[in-house]
Amino acid sequence: MMEFMESVTFWYWLAFGIGLMLVEVLVPGVLFLWLGAAAIGTGLILLGIPDMGWQLQLVVFAVLSVVSVFVGRRYVYANPEPTDHPTLNRRGENFIGQQYTLDGATTGGQGRIKIGDSLWAVATRPQGMELAADARVTVTGVDGSTLMV
Repeated sequence: MMEFMESVTFWYWLAFGIGLMLVEVLVPGVLFLWLGAAAIGTGLILLGIPDMGWQLQLVVFAVLSVVSVFVGRRYVYANPEPTDHPTLNRRGENFIGQQYTLDGATTGGQGRIKIGDSLWAVATRPQGMELAADARVTVTGVDGSTLMV
């Protein structure tokens, strides 16, 4: 094992880095991409300093891994991928500004409205305000799955 560790060259780090990047294709997230970049970076440093010992190579790889993961995550979270459906999993937000008819009178500021074939829970603002059945209300916000009217 020691003979192998002492014989590691630039090509081993390059192959390891490319292998990690290929793993990224199969695994969700972006962790292996940054680890692969760190391995390739370690190989490039080894290319410039060919007599670097294997212990120092591992230290360089560890430091580059931490730095690349930190910088990479900051970049990914600072530049989110745009979507054409920003409210896809927040369906209630689609109803803000729309008017609907109450399904029944509110009690304690809580009631229901029918939207399409679904009943939605509603809460009045100000809290506790009573509204009559069949009153027209405008959705002003969403709190979880409860529409605010």
